[in-house]
Amino acid sequence: MPDPTRMPVVTPDPLATVLDVLELDEVDENTFTGGSLPKPGGRVFGGQVLAQTLLAAARTVDPERLPHSIHGYFLRAGDVTQPITFQVERLRDGRSFSARRTHALQGGVPILSMTTSFQVEQGGVEHADVPPHDVPEPESVPSAMDLLAAVDHPVAAFWTQASAFDLRHVEGSIYLDPADQVTDRQMVWMRARGPLPQDQVLHRALLAYACDQVMLEPLLRRHGASWATRDLSIASLDHAMWWHRPVSVDEWLLYVQSAPSAQGGRGLGAARVYTRDGSLVATIAQEGMVRLPG
Repeated sequence: MPDPTRMPVVTPDPLATVLDVLELDEVDENTFTGGSLPKPGGRVFGGQVLAQTLLAAARTVDPERLPHSIHGYFLRAGDVTQPITFQVERLRDGRSFSARRTHALQGGVPILSMTTSFQVEQGGVEHADVPPHDVPEPESVPSAMDLLAAVDHPVAAFWTQASAFDLRHVEGSIYLDPADQVTDRQMVWMRARGPLPQDQVLHRALLAYACDQVMLEPLLRRHGASWATRDLSIASLDHAMWWHRPVSVDEWLLYVQSAPSAQGGRGLGAARVYTRDGSLVATIAQEGMVRLPG
């Protein structure tokens, strides 16, 4: 059997592969199990376990209640060769809100612990920030799949041929080289590489999956680094996310990102996610460990 920690992760239908991994098996009404995508280095992709944990929690909630926020901590690195167990604790079911605490476990210990809040659809006061002006259309921005197509490396394959999402960095990517301009700002167009069922819980889970690919990049830009920087050490520590409105990840979404602070080997990445017509659908924050040479 091939070693999933070393094999080049190229698949003819990467979106179908991700959807298959997100299909969890039910052990009992509060317990589910799932597998992992093959990934260079053998560590479970953080976005994958975020999405799976959200979907496990949603399986225990009335379908009329949609997830509106998650708050989670990455506690240990996961192993792609081992199954993951998702244990859901039912914290509360009120008239409008439900809350669940879910532990993603390997070998009986948590690799992620996350609380998810769900709400029935309700009316109320409404306003939203607007996106920046004069953002280039996604069709005019180079795709990561094109930029990395000629790079013969398993990591490049994972983020391109094996990626379920098409990523397009407005200011240019930092996969191979640092950005030309030192800044803590970044904008990325992102869209799933194929149509998806009209399942709002799935779309919200896939938004959590996809965002983990870019959340800490503004920190690298701010400090003149790239993903290829020698001796770079970077890992997600925690993740918070709020969904404001229905989202369709198989349509173009604009991530408007920043890095408000870095200190003590940690850095904070933030993002607002807009539809192409300017509707704010989500806000995200993630702190990560970021250690650079020198």
